[in-house]
This record gives sequence, structure tokens and C-alpha cells, in this order.
Amino acid sequence: MKEHLLVSLIPALPLVGALLLGIMTLLRANQPRGVSNGLVSFVALCGPVLAFAAALKLFLGLDAHPSGYIHEPFTWFAVGNLDVPMSFYFDRLSGVMALIVTFIGSLIHLYSIGYMGHERGFNRFFVYLNLFLSAMLVLVLAKSLPVLFLGWEGVGACSFLLVGYYFGDTEKAQAANKAFIVNRVGDWGFILGLLVLFGFMGSHGVWTLDMLTLKSHAALLTPAVATTVALLLFVGASAKSAQIPLHVWLADAMAGPTPVSALIHAATMVTAGIYLLVRLSFVMDAAPAAGYTVATIGVLTAFVAATIAVTQTNIKKVLAYSTVSQLGFMFAAVGAGAYAVGIFHLMTHAFFKALLFLGAGAVIHAMHHEEDMSRFGGLRSRLPFTAAVMLVGCLAIAGIPPLSGFFSKDAILYVQWERGWHVHYVALLLTSGLTAFYMFRMYFLTFAGEARDEELDRHAHEGPAVMNLPLLVLAVGSVVAGLVGLPAAMGGSSLAAWLEPVCGAPVDHLAGLTGDALKQATFIAHSHEYLFMAFAIIASGAAIIAAYYRYVLMGKTPFDVPRNLILAVFARKWGFDDLYQLLFVRGSIQLIGWGLDRVCDRFFIDGVVNGLPSLYTRMAGAARVLQTGAARLYAYVMVLGATLLFYFLLARFGV
Repeated sequence: MKEHLLVSLIPALPLVGALLLGIMTLLRANQPRGVSNGLVSFVALCGPVLAFAAALKLFLGLDAHPSGYIHEPFTWFAVGNLDVPMSFYFDRLSGVMALIVTFIGSLIHLYSIGYMGHERGFNRFFVYLNLFLSAMLVLVLAKSLPVLFLGWEGVGACSFLLVGYYFGDTEKAQAANKAFIVNRVGDWGFILGLLVLFGFMGSHGVWTLDMLTLKSHAALLTPAVATTVALLLFVGASAKSAQIPLHVWLADAMAGPTPVSALIHAATMVTAGIYLLVRLSFVMDAAPAAGYTVATIGVLTAFVAATIAVTQTNIKKVLAYSTVSQLGFMFAAVGAGAYAVGIFHLMTHAFFKALLFLGAGAVIHAMHHEEDMSRFGGLRSRLPFTAAVMLVGCLAIAGIPPLSGFFSKDAILYVQWERGWHVHYVALLLTSGLTAFYMFRMYFLTFAGEARDEELDRHAHEGPAVMNLPLLVLAVGSVVAGLVGLPAAMGGSSLAAWLEPVCGAPVDHLAGLTGDALKQATFIAHSHEYLFMAFAIIASGAAIIAAYYRYVLMGKTPFDVPRNLILAVFARKWGFDDLYQLLFVRGSIQLIGWGLDRVCDRFFIDGVVNGLPSLYTRMAGAARVLQTGAARLYAYVMVLGATLLFYFLLARFGV
């Protein structure tokens, strides 16, 4: 098979899996026994695994094809000057993303076989999961913005189905609605940005939305247009990747099954906004003001989400706000122009966040679907394997060397300082410490100390091998994934060098120096890197010690916190949900209720219902005057009508 055909095959394989599962389910719908779980599991797993194999084959061949692989199987639509083929592009950036999505997606599919084995909608779950993965791969491999937007909307629709998987539960159905609606707000920004870009480039004769062609004409972009487009696209990215003020949907998305949370939070939907801005880095480079805005929002989101996570008692909610915070780190890197660093943290985060979510799922599975950490405790003796892999995940996200999160997070911190954004650096350093604190708070409350619910603890046990194998693989990845992005002081980042043709080369502060001056400058630069590494390690280490002291030595529970205004603000999620509930939910209900009651109901509906009979009554009263029953009056009217008709005919024929 020719390599370029594999590009289209990567998103097609999970789609075929979803179609086959759907057809099999429909064909067996009226049978006493439906499709066996074994067959469903096999078909569901084939799509992502084969897609990973195809992506890996293309990735390994990129050295021989530095321009990448392009496949355009058919024309999607053509309108006026705009011709949009269904085109896919596999280059160094989309290759890295495709490998992450298919590899993590395959592991989550495997884990789901064990986790969802007793669920009633087993078939339906895997139809949605395969479809979701296919949409994400369309987004990642898209060569043009319309095709990217097709995948963008696809993951939004599938996330609605997956988050609302337990649609019989009103709260979970509302969470799915919330995710869908908030993302539509972001889509408004995405579409406007796309239209502004298309209109401006078209005014210069470039009637296309192909991203490679747009990049080749990036010099046409003025700072004002580039800033406008970048900020509008960032609105879309903020919704998809849960940045303030459009972050409110992500924590509620925990309503779906835990494997769904892992897939959405680790490697797919929430990373789409990061990928969009990196793919359109030529627009970001032409808009430095937009870059600073993106970084600032990212830093603010990282800090706010970390403070909220400190007060959560639901284990999945802690991880949800952790995801929001880590996405803020990625946007801080992208806003600073360090696109390869943002992708590096996206990659390491995919490993340790998938590990943490699936590990939390193992705990929830063992505790009979209980998610409240106040009922956990002492589970290390019952779940030793899960405790071990969760410890690896917590150390990685806390930024403890030599695990992967240390290298990617340290790179983001150092970039902020290099850019002269010292306030950003201090805020992210503080956030890094908070991350270590709330993650080990979660770990100690779950696995350390004594059991707080004897009944749940008595029946706790490790999950089956089909759930434990993905955890082991992800734990290994969380340890070694950071080696592809070593700092310059340790040899340099091979990932940054790999992505350089797409993302551009990082600023070289040593360029032009030679001899002793180069040696001295290199020594100073490396010393600075080690110094900043030490700051990050100290912040995280101190936070872990504080969490150990409070929740192990002092034996505190999630509710043993001082009652003060600051923690109350954190616990209320800084009031975002309350404000949106007041302004948009209740406000809309009041406005719509008033409009429907006063305008539609009373004026139109009641007006029509009550007005028409009144009109008919008056018309009948007027007609009744003529219906007197007197024959003489009827004769007069007939004579008058005949006379008028006679004169009309005379006038008509000119007599």
C-alpha cells in the first residue's frame, strides 16, 4: 500500500469500527441475546490499534519524506472561489499528535473492556468511543481549516454523547448539555476567525483555507489582522481546552464514565486548542500582543484551577481541575512562542494524566463506584499495584525528577523567565507547588492512613489484568517520556529539533559567540537552567512535605480545613459557576419566560385564540343585517345588482 493512502486510513479505521459495531448492534437488537462482549471488544480495539500501527509506519518514514505525506481522497465541496478537498496531511507535528492520540486511545480502549464489562450499554459505549477517536484524528490530520473544523465539531458532538452516557441521570445529562453549549460559544470565535482570515487573504488573491498555502503567504498578514484572527481563534481554543472564562464545563464532564474522562482529558479533545494554535503558529508569530494575551490567560487559568483543586473531595474533580491547570501551562508556553515546549508538555501530560485517571478509575471500580475521598483511606494494602502506579503519576505531574513532568514543566517555567515575563514565572512556580500539594493530598487521602469506611474497604480489590496492563504501560511512559525533551544543559531537546521545520527554531541567545566568550556564556546559561530546576524542585518538594505532614502525620481529612474567606472562594470555584448560573441560566429563564408569557402566550397565542371568535362574531353581526327574511328587500337588492352589472357591461364594451 502506498504511504499516502495510510494518511486517510488512520482516521478511517476507528470510523469503520464504529460503523461495524453500530450495524452489529442493530442487527441483533430484536434477538434474545445481543452481540457478545468479546466480539464488541475485538472490533472496538482493532480500529485504534491499527490506526496506531499506520501512524507509526508513516512516522518512521518521515526522515525520508521531510515534506510529509498528503492524501486528498475526494472533494468535499466547492463554492465560488473556494475549493475544499477532504485533505489529510501527515507531517512532523501531526505525526506526533497522531501517535499520542492513537497510542493513548488504544490503551484506554483496552482498559474500558474491563471497566465497562458489566455496563448495560457496552456496545453503545464503544461506538461512541471509536467515533470520538476518529473525529480527533480528522482534526489532527486535517490539511485545511474546514476539515479541521469538521473534526473539531465531531469531537464536540461525541463528547456530548460520552459525557451524557448515563442519560437517565438528570445531573449527568445536564453536564453533557453544559459541555456542548460552552463549546458552541468557542465555535463562534473559531468561525469568525476563520472568516476574517479567509476574507483578508482572499482580498490579496489567496482564495483558500489550506493551511500550508496560508503559511506560505503569511507575509501578507498585517499585525492588526493577525491579532484579530489569533484572538478569535483563541476564543475557540479556550472553550475546547477549558481556559478562563470558558473552563466551567470540564469539571462537570466527569459525569461520564472514567475511561471517557481519561480520553478527553489526557490526549484528545482538550488538547485540540493547543494543537490549533501551534498549527497556525504563523498567525501567532505575526501577533505578539495576542501571544502575550494567550500566555496571560494560560497562567491565570493554571493558578485558579490549582487553587480550586486544593479544596475538592471528589477524586475525579481533583484530576479535572488538574487538567485545566496543566492546559494553562501549555497555553503559557504557546503564548511565549515556545510551540515545541507546549507540545512537549502535551505529550508528557497525556501519559501521566491518562495514568492518573485510569488509576482513579481502578480505585472507583474497587470501591463500588464511590468517588468521595472522605470515604477512602488505607487502600495501599488492598490495592498495592494501583497505589504504586498512582504514585508514579503523582510524582510526574508534581514535577519531581527524573520523571517526565519535571522536564516539560521546567521548560515552560524557564521560557517565561527568558521572555522577561517574570510575573508569569512566579505565578507558574507557585502553581507548580500547588499542583504537588493537591496531587499528594489526593494520594495520601486515598492510599495512606487508616480506612475511613470499613464496609467499602473490606471488598476493595485490584482490577483485572485488562485494566492493569494499560496502567503499567502508562507508568513506564510517565517515567521515560521526558527524555525526548531534555534541557540544553543536559544535551538539548530532540523533540524540539524534530519539530523545528514546523514550529520554528527556538531563540538562540548564544548565536554569534565563539571561543572563550561562547564557553563562558554557555556555562552561565547552563548554570541558570540548573538554578531554575532547583527552584522548581524545592517548590514541589516543599508542597509534598506539607501534604504529608497534614494528611499523614496529622491524619487530617478532606474537611479538616480552616473556615476562612479565601478557602471559601476556592471551594466555590471562584464564583464562576454561580455567576454564570445567575446571568445566563436564571437570567435566560427569566427573560425567555417573560418573553414567552407576555409576548408569545398573551399577545400572539391568546390574541389569536380569543381574537378570532370575536372577529367572527362581529362579521356575523354585520352580515345578519342583510338577512332580514323580507322578500321585498331581497328583490330590491337583486334589481340593484342586475342594474350595476348591466352598466358595467356597457362600460366594458364601450356601448
